[in-house]
Amino acid sequence: MSTGKVSTEWVEKMNEMGRLGTPFLFILDFALIKPLIFELSKLDTDIFYKFNDVKNYDLHGTKSKLLSFIKYPVSYGKYSDAFYDVQKEIFFGNSFLLNLTFPTQVETNYTLKELFDISRAKYKLYYRDQFIVSSPEIFVKIKNGRIYTFPMKGTIDAAVDNAEQVILNDIKETAEHYTIVDLLRNDLSIVAKNVKVNRFRYIEELRTTSKTLLQVSSEIEGTLPFDYKSKLGDIFEALLPAGSISGAPKKKTVEIIQENEIDDRGYYTGVFGIFDGQNVDSAVMIRYIEQHNGQLTYRSGCGITALSDCASEYKEMIDKVYVPVGRKY
Repeated sequence: MSTGKVSTEWVEKMNEMGRLGTPFLFILDFALIKPLIFELSKLDTDIFYKFNDVKNYDLHGTKSKLLSFIKYPVSYGKYSDAFYDVQKEIFFGNSFLLNLTFPTQVETNYTLKELFDISRAKYKLYYRDQFIVSSPEIFVKIKNGRIYTFPMKGTIDAAVDNAEQVILNDIKETAEHYTIVDLLRNDLSIVAKNVKVNRFRYIEELRTTSKTLLQVSSEIEGTLPFDYKSKLGDIFEALLPAGSISGAPKKKTVEIIQENEIDDRGYYTGVFGIFDGQNVDSAVMIRYIEQHNGQLTYRSGCGITALSDCASEYKEMIDKVYVPVGRKY
């Protein structure tokens, strides 16, 4: 994976637009090589977004035909090679938790825009027929001078007997969640004061094309300085990349990711968000499908720790390749 040259022009642009109270959309790639900032009043007509109930499109949102969605994941051998290299770094003490991701080729009878249309998620993005996001994961919210983040770690098939208790009592998943909550609490402390965990390890339900999943989340809150609007770029620069899709300690873990993943993430696991002139809502770019030369690629991953089992993590990575067509958000 290439590291590229990271520009900070986007930081200054976000700071200035925040200071002026100018509403804007931002799309920040994982490596911050190609960040995008758009003034909402001048937004391209081929960019659609949804942040909970705030959206700029009016698609019908219904399936026009039976959805065919076929997955072609990387081989177990290719996955296991990276898995054991990553776990070796963990045993050496270079990381405690690392989110290892892979691309999965998919075939479907729906276009990228049609997949965007039928997907159900709190946060959605369609970008110029290049990629779509249907994310359940908030990155940060800023409201009335307070900043909130909601790390999601721990997933289980809801059909498993006593699924909620199984996931909440799982030693590996519990350790992973503690690590991410601690990391994000520390991250918020860089930009905010009075940081606290309001809710710890609560269950959310996610419906997919083939099953219902249970996801474990927490809520963390902090107080921003009075002039935070003129520092929006600085705030996001300090917090990125998102801890839930990188790992801890963040800097070294990102280096290990770059050494072991088979290609650059691009916009996958970056962050997109909206500033309405007062407040910010943003999400992690997961449940991500990109298109290149007519080929669709779905990207997914999961957290690796010293307690991780390779076969289980491989299965979880594949399970996360889906179009969320369940209930509306």
